[in-house]
Amino acid sequence: MPISRDEMALLADQLYDARIERKACAPLTTTHPAITLADAYIISDINMRRRTEQAGIKLIGKKIGLTSRAVQKQLEVEQPDFGYLTSDMNIPLGGLAPIEKLLQPRVEGEVAFMLKKDLMGPGITAAHVISATEFVLPCIEIIDSRIKDWKIKVEDTVADNASSAYFVLGASPRNLGFQDLRMAGMALRINGEVMSTGVGMACLDHPVNAVAWLANTMGSYGVALKAGEIILSGAFGPVVPVKSGDHCEVEISGLGTVYCNF
Repeated sequence: MPISRDEMALLADQLYDARIERKACAPLTTTHPAITLADAYIISDINMRRRTEQAGIKLIGKKIGLTSRAVQKQLEVEQPDFGYLTSDMNIPLGGLAPIEKLLQPRVEGEVAFMLKKDLMGPGITAAHVISATEFVLPCIEIIDSRIKDWKIKVEDTVADNASSAYFVLGASPRNLGFQDLRMAGMALRINGEVMSTGVGMACLDHPVNAVAWLANTMGSYGVALKAGEIILSGAFGPVVPVKSGDHCEVEISGLGTVYCNF
């Protein structure tokens, strides 16, 4: 039997409380096996709206997840997912990520796109994304699951805002038209030791493709990517766990470095 809107609201409460109280919950796909991907996006939207109703917190962008073919295969899905970025998720360059607010954090290296024009599908191509991008930056995304032990299926991570927590942006904007992001190498270091490497083609063959996918997918829901928004395009390489006291640095060829502390 399909789950009801009241059940979706209760599941949104469960995830919201898990984040606030730092007490992971059971997978939604275990407690409510009838949950669909569409249900999960509704749950995510409920909590995004709840967060942006708080004073001083604004919606500032979107993020794409599951861009890696290997991760898609692991979760038995055939497409990426998306979540929302709010202003309270932005950690300043070199700043301190509040690990005391996280349950089971991991980090990944990727590229952030700053848009200067709206993008709304259908029909968005890589060329449209390039034209609409003001600049790109290296980014650390700090992911976290409110689902116990990361025992997630795609519906769990979608409902949980694509397992997003915080992000850190570099400070040296680069013109997208002069960057070969497909072949750009990424190195993620923890306390100076390389823990993850990757390349732009791991992200749907090119990070620009990921942004085009997002614009077309959200366009099907009647939602645009807006000028001024930050779009996180997905990981270049494997995610890495972090703990209190760690220093994390991501370097992407052509884009420079971004770093933070825990």
